[in-house]
Amino acid sequence: MPDYLYPILGAVLGLVIGSFLATIVSRWPEGKSVVSGRSRCDSCNQPLHARDLVPVLSYLARSGKCVYCGAAIKSDHLMIELGAGLIGGMAMFVSPGMAGLWGAIFGWLLLTLAALDAQHHWLPDRLTLSLAATGLVSSLFVENPDILSRLVGGVTGFLTLFLIGWGYHKLRGREGLGGGDPKLLGAIGCWLGWSALPLVILGAALAGLLAALMMRMRGQVVMADSMLPLGGFMAIVAFPLWIIQTMTGGILL
Repeated sequence: MPDYLYPILGAVLGLVIGSFLATIVSRWPEGKSVVSGRSRCDSCNQPLHARDLVPVLSYLARSGKCVYCGAAIKSDHLMIELGAGLIGGMAMFVSPGMAGLWGAIFGWLLLTLAALDAQHHWLPDRLTLSLAATGLVSSLFVENPDILSRLVGGVTGFLTLFLIGWGYHKLRGREGLGGGDPKLLGAIGCWLGWSALPLVILGAALAGLLAALMMRMRGQVVMADSMLPLGGFMAIVAFPLWIIQTMTGGILL
């Protein structure tokens, strides 16, 4: 297949997968099954047909409203579909073929975790462990970084934030990090290797500062105990770092 078709294929595949990822984000926190049961309108509970579930197009065709009751549909679903399509297209553009597919999987898992953390402050262990496992498995198909760098990255990433969170709790007597954040950084290390971890933490910190600044500009009160999704920020930073790493042959620092 010509290389120029890979980004198109990746984008289309991403849109389809994005619809499923959006279902995970909306259903899983409520304890609902993500693989069984028909999709329904959140407002009128009307079962949705296949024509109502075409990624992006159904939303645009209905002007963002339920065709049955006219209620506005949350834009979250659309944003996740578009994000997954963009991830698939970019991954296949940077690296057409198997490496690009693995990169897309990395990005799709990160997107799901970022959305769950942003909306529910929740990083499910099953999803984080899946991210770590696929990172290690991908080393069988992708040369850089090597398996040793990934293993060291997994252990170092987890221990770094775990010890920071433990020390903060001892000093301040309250939780400073969510329990899922160290696991997520370790999982990212299983993909990007140990050398990328400082950049992940730095990028997440800058993203957090920007988010806090935007909250202040909107008139929201930002205090020391305000909850910000560190895991989501790390997830957002990690995929661009994978792109840079892939384009430079594994070199980040």
